[in-house]
Amino acid sequence: MDLNNKVAVVTGVSKGVGLEVVKQLLEKGVTVAGWSRNKPDLDHKNFHFFTCNVADESSVENAFQKTTAQLGTDIRILVNNAGFGVAGPTESFSSEDWKAMFDTNVHGIFYVTKRLIPGMKAADEGHILNVASIAGLNGVNKFAGYVGTKHAVRGISHSLYMELRDFGIKVSTIYPGSIQTNFFDEIPGVDAHENMMRPIDVATTMVQTLETHPNYFVADVECRPLRPKGKK
Repeated sequence: MDLNNKVAVVTGVSKGVGLEVVKQLLEKGVTVAGWSRNKPDLDHKNFHFFTCNVADESSVENAFQKTTAQLGTDIRILVNNAGFGVAGPTESFSSEDWKAMFDTNVHGIFYVTKRLIPGMKAADEGHILNVASIAGLNGVNKFAGYVGTKHAVRGISHSLYMELRDFGIKVSTIYPGSIQTNFFDEIPGVDAHENMMRPIDVATTMVQTLETHPNYFVADVECRPLRPKGKK
């Protein structure tokens, strides 16, 4: 897809990979609607921020109405990036945290995506890019809930691409390993460090996936740090 002059919705744009994706899309001439609970420190004539908690369908509906009123309904790109993880042993895990992860990481994708599919069908072109995690492919100790959400993202994405491919809509999923972001702020005993991947590199891969030829579709992208523990 030629990204110039296209309109995109990106969720979870306050920091990290989401913010990097927004910056790179803006450089490519994309008009970006950023949906997030917190506004990023970003000022650009083609960046429009809309307060949105993807876990709350009424909040998503409100962001959608405001976005389409301002930017129109011809939105060709959706990056479902909003998500978070909480770690802990299952027997003592907070039920509120468990539910909150599913509300954001899984249900949020449904609330957002269902609203943008009709415009993409009307254009006979669209690209939905869902951010999963290496945890969507493997088990991770003390991460049962988070891993469950990201396995769900994988299943939803694979089913959606089968549903939408004949309408000219691509659905891709990226599975990053550890990234230097605020993701680890809430996870005791793990801190972001320089041997993790840089957000800018993950974002570049995501944008390259969006730039593929209309008949060339990348279903899954797995990316990892080469030396996660540094040189031996």
